[in-house]
Amino acid sequence: MKRIILLSLIALLGIWTTLQAQPAVTYTLKSCLEEGLLNNYSLRITHNEEQISKNNATLANAGYLPTIDLSGGYQATVDNTNSKVRSTGETEKTKNVFDQTIDVGIDLNWTIFDGFNISTTYQQLKLLREQGETNTRIALEDFIASLAAEYYNFIQQKIRMKNLLYAVQLSRERLRIVEARYHIGDFSRLDYQQAKVDFNADSAQYMKQQELLHTSRINLNELMGNENVDQPIVTPDSIIDVNANLDFDELWDATLKVNSSLLKADQNTLLAQMDYKKATSRDYPYIRLNAGYGYTFNKYDVNSYSQRGNFGFSGGVTIGFNLFDGNRKRERRNASIAVKNARLQRDELELNLRADLSNLWQAYRNNLEMLNLERQNLIAAKDNHEIAMERYMLGDLSGIEMREAQKSLLDAEERILSAEYDTKLCEISLLQISGKITKYLE
Repeated sequence: MKRIILLSLIALLGIWTTLQAQPAVTYTLKSCLEEGLLNNYSLRITHNEEQISKNNATLANAGYLPTIDLSGGYQATVDNTNSKVRSTGETEKTKNVFDQTIDVGIDLNWTIFDGFNISTTYQQLKLLREQGETNTRIALEDFIASLAAEYYNFIQQKIRMKNLLYAVQLSRERLRIVEARYHIGDFSRLDYQQAKVDFNADSAQYMKQQELLHTSRINLNELMGNENVDQPIVTPDSIIDVNANLDFDELWDATLKVNSSLLKADQNTLLAQMDYKKATSRDYPYIRLNAGYGYTFNKYDVNSYSQRGNFGFSGGVTIGFNLFDGNRKRERRNASIAVKNARLQRDELELNLRADLSNLWQAYRNNLEMLNLERQNLIAAKDNHEIAMERYMLGDLSGIEMREAQKSLLDAEERILSAEYDTKLCEISLLQISGKITKYLE
């Protein structure tokens, strides 16, 4: 029997030693978030995409500025010509006439007016830049919520491991008592075997909990962008601190004002309106300016001049109006429908957020009540376990009844832990919907 206990302890110590092989780093929730904001790969990608939208929001990209082209060319021809002189009727033949042309010039093309298409495009680019910032904010809030949930999951797994270690200690003490009394004849072999089974079961559950704690630690390191995902972590928080002072009306008002998804939906509606304005821009005329300055050199093999050079300025204005393109009405109708859909999607999103907030609020309040109830149950379970232990020591309680008292105590602790974590998840989700999730950075 002592050999079984010794092997179990060696196994548990082996797992613990492996986890402690590397120096641990202490992280608070705030420090986890700060490191993740710097290193998380998804956030860095989102920041780069935001920078792309900023780079695109320029006058040149919208078409406000002219285009200037510098071009040059060389052309040569070799011709055989037959020319009939009208006055004499004779035919003059010229072979291998070699003419050359060299030209170089600079040209400017500028659309002065295009039916408000250019100005609308520029407004769209600026709005897309703002939407890039909104996308970054959404990604940031999602990251904070995910990391905060995993941080408190890590604490939950640590507390659960502590509880299971306590269960192993209780089972080991019970096994010691049973073994001693079995040898003097106070307990039966059945009691002895049952105590061994319970001790081994608690030891196996404790070892399984080590795996769950390891997984949570890996996830936390991954979210922080830590290249050493096996980095041991120590948290100064030993309990899950639940905020019981949230207010539903305040959360909903904040949701309507600052929710990132609603803001993005409003931006999508404006983008759809601008697409409609661009579709109607072809109802107006367009004005285009072109200008150039160039030099042309010609060299003639057969001509009254052997060579000729031209250089100078050219310019012009083009005014036009598209009379029919076959698609104008269709595009306008589709753009109008897209505006309606964008507004409907925004209203649907607001309704969904209201439903999500109401469901989460109900779960939050229920979990708070359950937490208070389970805390009272824990006091009763502890008292019951102490009484059971006293009776067990006196031989007035069977091993099965003692196990039930022990299990009731552990179940009460587990229900409290689950209620605390579930309440915290509701709190995180409520703050995320209302746009207040960044308070965890304070």
